[in-house]
Amino acid sequence: MKREMSEVQRLESGILKERRKVLWRPFMNAVRRYALIQPGDRIAVCISGGKDSMLLAKLMQILERHSEVPFEAVYLVMDPGYDAANRRQVEDSARRLGIPYTLFESDVFEVAESQDANPCFLCARMRRGCLYDRAQALGCNKLALGHHFNDVIETTVMAMLWGGQLQGMMPKLRSRSHPGMEVIRPLYMVHEHDIIAWAEANGLSFIQCACRVTRKSGGSKRQEVKALLARLTLENDKVEKNVFNAIHTLQPDSFPGWRAHGVVHSFLEWYDGEERT
Repeated sequence: MKREMSEVQRLESGILKERRKVLWRPFMNAVRRYALIQPGDRIAVCISGGKDSMLLAKLMQILERHSEVPFEAVYLVMDPGYDAANRRQVEDSARRLGIPYTLFESDVFEVAESQDANPCFLCARMRRGCLYDRAQALGCNKLALGHHFNDVIETTVMAMLWGGQLQGMMPKLRSRSHPGMEVIRPLYMVHEHDIIAWAEANGLSFIQCACRVTRKSGGSKRQEVKALLARLTLENDKVEKNVFNAIHTLQPDSFPGWRAHGVVHSFLEWYDGEERT
């Protein structure tokens, strides 16, 4: 008699078989292309309770089980001040996916909400700092975050239109405030619509947005950029891919100025007066 699979087994089978091309393969492509995991790593997989971090946790759990590169993952949930419903949603989702998690509390939302200037920046900085501190206490050397393909291109467009700079989101980055720690983004090549399709096909529901500030203001610049890219994609289905490719093929000698490792440079450093076409 064929043994019936548990829900966790069905979810894992779906990722590795039916959705292998759109979830597992781009996840593994990013891990390999950007050398995100090294032998002996102890990685804190950060779970916010949203669809992205929950999928990341599941993918990392499967990879840890089957990887030829030995590493260890711990699954870290920070409660920055969720209401009771969101807290319960995070815990229920982790249990349903079979993710063993460590939960700790912070007052990030309360502190950020009390600030009139740049509450979003403060919230993000405090959340990252709290996660670094707890991960280091658990003996981790890396933080795995759930930023996906669309986060990467939206951040690039936001930085240009609202920040006045051409700046991307790196697939991995060393921490300046916590020596020895590194952020990695294994979902770097996974598209958001494929994550949504996976969640809907499996009847999974996750936290949508727990941010108090965004809910009060009625939206965010990221949502505006997301809508802009969606409109442009209707005219050219390669728009998103082109933005992603652009940050991998930057041509510094076509810019009058740039900054690298904190140092500002000008094209006058190399310009020799000869015509270039």
